[in-house]
Amino acid sequence: MAPHSSTRLHVAAINFLNPAPLMWDFNHPPRAAELASRYELHATTPALCADELLSGRADLGLIPIASLTPDLAIVPGCAIASLDRVRSIQLIIKLNSLGGKEEPTDDTDLPFVDRTLRSVRTVAADTASRSSLIYAELLFRKFLDHEPEFLPALADPIAMLAHADAALLIGDPALLALEAREQIEASAGPCLWLDLAHQWHLRTGLPWVAAVWAARPQSLTRPSLSSAELIRDLQLSRDHGLSNIESLVTEWSPRIALPPATIRRYLTRNIHYTLDDDCITAIRHLRALAAEADLLPPLDTLNCLESTG
Repeated sequence: MAPHSSTRLHVAAINFLNPAPLMWDFNHPPRAAELASRYELHATTPALCADELLSGRADLGLIPIASLTPDLAIVPGCAIASLDRVRSIQLIIKLNSLGGKEEPTDDTDLPFVDRTLRSVRTVAADTASRSSLIYAELLFRKFLDHEPEFLPALADPIAMLAHADAALLIGDPALLALEAREQIEASAGPCLWLDLAHQWHLRTGLPWVAAVWAARPQSLTRPSLSSAELIRDLQLSRDHGLSNIESLVTEWSPRIALPPATIRRYLTRNIHYTLDDDCITAIRHLRALAAEADLLPPLDTLNCLESTG
């Protein structure tokens, strides 16, 4: 990556459908040109967003909450979260290979779900998001006292299920897998499909939070941009994006093989874009559980960027 400008903030963003409303002003007039004078944008995966921010190659990043550290400051206002079903994090479990004779039932039937989960020995996992892996590992460890082996894999559900009991898909590949469910089950056999955001909500009563904007506070010492301006830019971009959902549906329909109605429902009903108090509580709870399970280091205090300037 080429060195970035010393006068603009280098921004690491997520190259998925779900942050599209957050990025509206960065990609569309009339504000795109103005924002380009303050920010350099680089799109990548959630995990690499965090790597760039933590290494100092980026000043601001849309990062998984599993990657938050005391040295980073959460930018208030925006999030990628879900109040129940998110659709874009799917744990797909083969039933035939697990020796069970029960027929798949509703995924809110926790006794059936838990029996099936306890039979899983291996999970082929897309590693594009660290937070998604943590949610999956906590589902097994914290709620079931069970520890299957997680195997890093490319996001190909048929190939994943050919060599593992379950497949963990996130982001656009998870959405595409839902559309190809019949084809996948024709190859792998009957499967139990679990939306991990829904499972988290059922078991905790809290929202599922995937990512937040986070900044390196020392990067905001430049006189050209105050923290108040940064917060305003990001929140305005989100608000304008949510006011232009139909335009986003039109833009994204050629990019990803999903029906326009699915994209529209995903952006308006599945994803929650506001970092509210319940989301902050959910972040704290996830990090506390992950620390107890030795999956992540403790994060005793959430460092939030103050609006100054």
